[in-house]
Amino acid sequence: MVDIVGREKELRKLTRFYESPKSEFMAVYGRRRVGKTFLIQTFFSQTDAVFFHVTGLKHSNLSDQIANFTRVLGKTFYESAEIRLKKNWLEVFEQLTEAIAKVPKKKKVVIFFDELPWMATKRSKLIQALDHFWNRYWSIDPRIKLVVCGSSASWILEKLIHNKGGLYNRITYQIALTPFTLLESKQFLRHKNIHLNNDQILKLYMVMGGIPLYLDQVDPGLSADQNIDEICFTKQGLLFSEFKRLFSSLFEHHEVNEELVRLIAMRRYGISQMEIMKKSSKSVGGRLKKRLQELVDAGFIELFVPYGHKERGIYYRIIDEYTLFYLKWIEPVLNSIKHQDKEQGYWLSKHKRAVWFSWAGYAFESICYKHIELIKKKLNIGPDAEVGAWRHTPKYFEEEGVQIDLLFDREDGAITLCEIKYVIDGFAIDKEYAGKLKKKIQIYRDQTKTQKQIFLAIITSNGLITNQYSNELVAKQVSLKDLV
Repeated sequence: MVDIVGREKELRKLTRFYESPKSEFMAVYGRRRVGKTFLIQTFFSQTDAVFFHVTGLKHSNLSDQIANFTRVLGKTFYESAEIRLKKNWLEVFEQLTEAIAKVPKKKKVVIFFDELPWMATKRSKLIQALDHFWNRYWSIDPRIKLVVCGSSASWILEKLIHNKGGLYNRITYQIALTPFTLLESKQFLRHKNIHLNNDQILKLYMVMGGIPLYLDQVDPGLSADQNIDEICFTKQGLLFSEFKRLFSSLFEHHEVNEELVRLIAMRRYGISQMEIMKKSSKSVGGRLKKRLQELVDAGFIELFVPYGHKERGIYYRIIDEYTLFYLKWIEPVLNSIKHQDKEQGYWLSKHKRAVWFSWAGYAFESICYKHIELIKKKLNIGPDAEVGAWRHTPKYFEEEGVQIDLLFDREDGAITLCEIKYVIDGFAIDKEYAGKLKKKIQIYRDQTKTQKQIFLAIITSNGLITNQYSNELVAKQVSLKDLV
């Protein structure tokens, strides 16, 4: 039996879905490489249901898709016997319905259409056929559990979940599969007998995020930096050339999506939609919002409205760790490694430089935002607190700019300002830094005119060293061990 690491909420949902006494229709979506197929295939292969699993073929025509579907149909229901090929999806789904009718009445049937967007070629009318057979036949058979899946989250959302036609409101279960958290990544690696400490896991997460396929590349005999060197900076490493593969497999006009990601990545704390409109090329055209939404749905960027922002508007920032790492570190040396055989050892010569620590600080901030609930729990902050970051850009030369990495505007008459620090060893507040913190708090109070109580919290990768300044200033602290 194959174990499924993490995914506790998803497993509970799959169990309810499978054990339901009526027919059910589930849509599963999430970014490529996040483990959608593994989750569904592994869960249902451990049940006693008839499991019909067919995967769409990338860049294939209608006849090839039908031939592939028919082959799997014969293998699943007819002991691999050859079945006559049909010309359209209505006839193909009729074959599937006839096959299901021959299954014993007490046996459940799970239909899993994997990478459905690839199956639904132009003018194939697959969605119309699916609509017809679900509404006319499959939805009234309590044995049938239909699962559709796709890496193109926007397609699944538009064509199925938000469908305004015959499939409107037909989806009974949804799973939006997200990358692993830090804790799930640690559990995943330990399941593979890779016992790295929290610092090493954080380094890997900064590069790979919580993508199972990427973490599966980790060699148990190497350190995090050695693994990064091997996986990202050698020609045979998966993440060396993953970026182009990833975008071309997800987006029809992937060059446009890549352009937008590069543009957004230039702004550390986000870029406004208005600025994107001004700076993007003509190739983006009039479908900017659609392209941005595709990137949001795919998990590469997030949309947000800045906390305390006086000017109305929508902003975007990169949230995918691999994308940020690729654009900053891999792409600049891509050709050099390809053509000069500058293979092993490149990253090991770079990872201790000041530019890395500066970038790692930003990456750690981003990871903290993904673990907000754990931070709130540690700081004892209620669920209704407004979360955000805050910046003060001075209008005059003599004024000082301020950046608040993270804050919680609470409902109990208080605001918690958080300072986030990525450090190799414990972080100590000295006299000079204490002065900067006091000034930062005062500028925040003056600029926002808040009357609320202000508390300061420190979030570090390796803990806060207690001294007179921390005792004076810091109300609470969070460290990496609270997130893993």
